[in-house]
Amino acid sequence: MTQTNFLKLVMPFKDKIYRLSKRLLVSKEEAEDATQEILLKLWKNNNSIEKYANVEAFSMTMTKNLCLDRLKSKQAQNLKIVHSNYQDHNVSLQQQIENTDSVHWVSKIMDELPEQQKIIVQLRDIEDYDFSDIAKVLDMNETAVRVALSRARKTIREQLTNKHSYGLR
Repeated sequence: MTQTNFLKLVMPFKDKIYRLSKRLLVSKEEAEDATQEILLKLWKNNNSIEKYANVEAFSMTMTKNLCLDRLKSKQAQNLKIVHSNYQDHNVSLQQQIENTDSVHWVSKIMDELPEQQKIIVQLRDIEDYDFSDIAKVLDMNETAVRVALSRARKTIREQLTNKHSYGLR
């Protein structure tokens, strides 16, 4: 495969690789390192990469596995999962504070989700992947992905509702 073909094939989803890495590893630097490592692995295997039906799903699987391996390693003891890329400049200060607080709570709630549910929420709700692609990445059937997503969303919704009701129910 030529360099041009590789760039056309892989570069459109390099940002998705980074975002998934950042979701799993939190640290910007760790996510950048993971993204670079994935792109390097893809480049080294560029002659065989075209054999995969969905290169993007293959790359996301590689990213997930690499990040989980890093999280399991001893050097990653200080890493945690966080998501805070929401900014809206057209709202009042109070609304901005409430939105930031909500994102903070969703992040904390997601920290408590099982690893598989975290990844499914990231791929579906943030990266906008189809259920079939998520199923391929996680080696699950689509029904199991839908059930896990539903459970994760329900957990997030219930816990966020509890936080916003300030215990008044």
